[in-house]
Amino acid sequence: MDVAYKPSAEEIKALRDESGAGISDVRNALLWAQGDKEKAKARLAELGQSKADKKSAERTANEGLVGSYIHAGGKIGVLVEINCETDFVARNNRFRELVRDIAMHVAAMSPQYLDRESVPADVLAGVKSELEKTVPPGKPPDVVEKILSGKLNKWYEEHTLTEQPFVKDDAQTVGELVKSVSGVLGEKIAVRRYAKFALGED
Repeated sequence: MDVAYKPSAEEIKALRDESGAGISDVRNALLWAQGDKEKAKARLAELGQSKADKKSAERTANEGLVGSYIHAGGKIGVLVEINCETDFVARNNRFRELVRDIAMHVAAMSPQYLDRESVPADVLAGVKSELEKTVPPGKPPDVVEKILSGKLNKWYEEHTLTEQPFVKDDAQTVGELVKSVSGVLGEKIAVRRYAKFALGED
């Protein structure tokens, strides 16, 4: 594309509406990507997340939404609370889409825990004990440690929401999806809690 490329007002508006980022950030991302919309979106996410990471220590996410997802003719339902920093972002379409996407993911994948920190100590001890039984005997201690670490990471991927591959795009985890949207919107975003209800199940 011509190096003298300048984004049009229509391009800026379209990407701003889609990403929720500021006008100057959108314009700069389009210039950097020379008009490639997907590259510009990735750039916005990257830069936004960098800004968010720098300020995350002093930021609190007390706003947000409680979203719901109903599936299978009303036989499965999910409630999820996702927090952000401001009511302005809570009303943003991209944030609302994130809330619905995560509720849908919970309905489909039934994660048992929110993240690693949410796994009770006794459960984790039991998991580690079971995994140790699967390690072939006679391995050196450093090899055993690597094997167990890999198996435990796999367990986390299967059982915790933030580490599960996102159901609509398994190239990223749910946690990575949240970080991506946080980067684009420029605010700290966090999944606080969720609950899944299935007809006839405890």
